[in-house]
Amino acid sequence: MVYDYFELLAQARSWAAQTVAEGRLTQQQAQVLQDIDSRSPDSLFGSETPATLVRPLIVAFMGGTGVGKSSLLNRLAGQAIARAGVERPTSREVTLYHHQALALQHLPLGLPLDSIKICTHNQADQANIVWIDMPDFDSIELDNQHQVLEWLPHIDVLIYVVSPERYRDNKAWQLLLAEGAKHAWLFVMNQWDRGLPVQFDDFIRQLHTAGFKQPLVFRTSCLELEADDFADMQQQLLQLSGQHSVSELSQRSQRQRFLQLQQGLQQIAAALAGRDFTRLHNSYQELWQNYTGSLEQGLLWPMQQIAAYWAERPGQKPDIKLWDDWAQSRFADVLDGLVLQAAQHDIPVKPLKAGLQQLKNQAEQKISQSTELVVRTALINPGNRVQRFFLRLTAICETLLPLLAMAAVAYEVYFGFYQGLNNQAYLGVDFAVHSVLLIGLSWLIPYFLHKKIQPSLQKTALKGLKKGLQQALTALDADIRDLLAGEQARQLELQQQIGQFISASNLQTGQKPVSSGLLERVLLSEAD
Repeated sequence: MVYDYFELLAQARSWAAQTVAEGRLTQQQAQVLQDIDSRSPDSLFGSETPATLVRPLIVAFMGGTGVGKSSLLNRLAGQAIARAGVERPTSREVTLYHHQALALQHLPLGLPLDSIKICTHNQADQANIVWIDMPDFDSIELDNQHQVLEWLPHIDVLIYVVSPERYRDNKAWQLLLAEGAKHAWLFVMNQWDRGLPVQFDDFIRQLHTAGFKQPLVFRTSCLELEADDFADMQQQLLQLSGQHSVSELSQRSQRQRFLQLQQGLQQIAAALAGRDFTRLHNSYQELWQNYTGSLEQGLLWPMQQIAAYWAERPGQKPDIKLWDDWAQSRFADVLDGLVLQAAQHDIPVKPLKAGLQQLKNQAEQKISQSTELVVRTALINPGNRVQRFFLRLTAICETLLPLLAMAAVAYEVYFGFYQGLNNQAYLGVDFAVHSVLLIGLSWLIPYFLHKKIQPSLQKTALKGLKKGLQQALTALDADIRDLLAGEQARQLELQQQIGQFISASNLQTGQKPVSSGLLERVLLSEAD
């Protein structure tokens, strides 16, 4: 699938801006995408360019002060073009020389338009070439360097001009090393009438070191005192201006832009991959264990006071707060410690702090609701299951056993009465005493047991408070873990998204265009 570079770059930048807004990327990390230069030679041509013309080759002379760049351009033009054919009254730092059929009325806004002179010609053999005379890059004038850097993205071929005395100048050479893979290169040792073969050979060795295996190097002399390679240079440039060569240069330029985008995306992906959520989870677990242990000890006294209050006044809220300022402060310390640990593991803290702040604000309400509900439930059914079973049993016995005792006594009284009718002795005083004792003990024993096994409301309330606090802390712990899990899930989502961008850019850099022999000589070798 073919991806449009500018669309992919715009999508990647939009994704990075959104991620920065979320706080999951720093502006510095995302800046690598903003720094990518998307300009190209095509942006020099307006819509008025005739469709019948192939997009011309953009050729620029670059070099240090006094090496003869302007002289070479004048020699190509056959005249001092700085004094003829000027369409725009500007300073003389940059000169454009092109066929009059080309449309260059709409130059990119980023270029310093007040420092451009445009000259035209009607030479048919150079119709597909735009010549640019660049300022001296090693000049002490900073504006000159700025001009060169602004024009470089619009150049197809750079003619690197040196002189025998200045072929080792460092400033222009450093620019060559930095821009090498982005352009095609021809090399000219001008003023050759003053040069030596050893200088020429040394210059070629420099180019080999820079990565040019078979560089095209021409020896010229604008004094025209002797034969030189100027005609050969013209012929090679005319060959490069053919439709096939321009197309391959455009493809290579596109590949380089995709490669730069891919490298920027990979740099961001490496930053995302370096975030260790596993270590953060382990650090948090240790923090939480230490916190809950000290918290339960610190809240024991207020829990005892609240339990005593509820035991005496069931249903009424005490004036003492369980989750007081001390508890809130300790909870805030844990969350701040978690944020600090996240920062140490390169995990973005902005979204994490926002989620933790919400939990911090809700902590007191959650603790209060949880403990109150558990305590009220405990007070409704105090004690454990065994206690509640025996409470019910003794309550039944308090009623059932006296009834059974009274029934037994009644039975004896009834039959004793009929036996007394037959002149037998009545039941007597002993029977009456024993009956009262029997009925009294049958009620007193279960009543006594019921009172003894009756659970303490204060202990029940205290147990409920502890249980409610534990449940609330468990819920807070789960909320924090869910928040961390959400951050980790978002992290994986971002990694997948940037992985898709990298894959899309990789599809465009996976296949290298097949270059002709000439292009292989003017292009810096690409790394496999």
